[in-house]
Amino acid sequence: MKTFWIRTASAIVYAALFIGSLLAGFFLKNPNVGLFIFGAFLLFVAIGCTFEFFRMVSIQGSTPSRVLGYLFVLAVFFVVLVAPVSGNPLTGFLMMLSAFVLFPMVFALSAIVQLWKKSEQPFRDAAYTMVPMLYIAIPLGLMLALVPDVGARVVLMIVLMVWLNDSGAYIGGSLFGKHKMWVRHSPGKTWEGTAFGVLVTMLLAVFVGPLIQPAVAWYHWLALGFICSVVDTLGDLVESMLKRSVGMKDSGNIMPGHGGFLDRFDSLLIIMPFVFAYITLIIR
Repeated sequence: MKTFWIRTASAIVYAALFIGSLLAGFFLKNPNVGLFIFGAFLLFVAIGCTFEFFRMVSIQGSTPSRVLGYLFVLAVFFVVLVAPVSGNPLTGFLMMLSAFVLFPMVFALSAIVQLWKKSEQPFRDAAYTMVPMLYIAIPLGLMLALVPDVGARVVLMIVLMVWLNDSGAYIGGSLFGKHKMWVRHSPGKTWEGTAFGVLVTMLLAVFVGPLIQPAVAWYHWLALGFICSVVDTLGDLVESMLKRSVGMKDSGNIMPGHGGFLDRFDSLLIIMPFVFAYITLIIR
């Protein structure tokens, strides 16, 4: 019972910080200040996730350039806050720059740093140096960029769908779970629990989504619910695969009873690129 109350209390604190920072612009009646507050919260999360990732790969003997990795994370948030994707005339140029110049430059810098290190696998360590930017900072940056684009309420709904899918999958698995889904990476997941999570998430999307943002048609909410629920499960499996590869149960202990930053944000990190692409390419 004590463990239950600890888990509940830490979950409430986590949800309050997340939702409070996301809706700060609404409460303060200042969207710019609100965006900065939410950005600061996500940057804190990104730094925490990066720390946990570097700690995990170091167990394998990897020696990525941590300083460079943190600088890449900071650079992503600087670009998103100073030149938001939404409505900025430099959007196309920045995207092209990122695809054809920035990413190769980042890899080049990561590889050059390895010249001064005595690593047995320098290209592996150079790749690990880039992972926090690709796996952590950019997805969180996309979430931040959606706030001035489609509004904090849409982002909140996406987060709620992810949380509901996790809860639905857990409840469904406890009540109906019989067939294991992916024993190698997550022995507790079942097909029945996953299907139940998808069902409740899509129901929430269809019936609550239009109330949150009427400008988005119900069928778009249905698609977003499907994306969030399915990719949520895959994102959780990806992080489980990472933890098992280094022999860890949790990525950290920042949240008592829940684990670390990566444990709480693993699904959102995988989901956001897909959600961002659907919103910007299909809905808008």
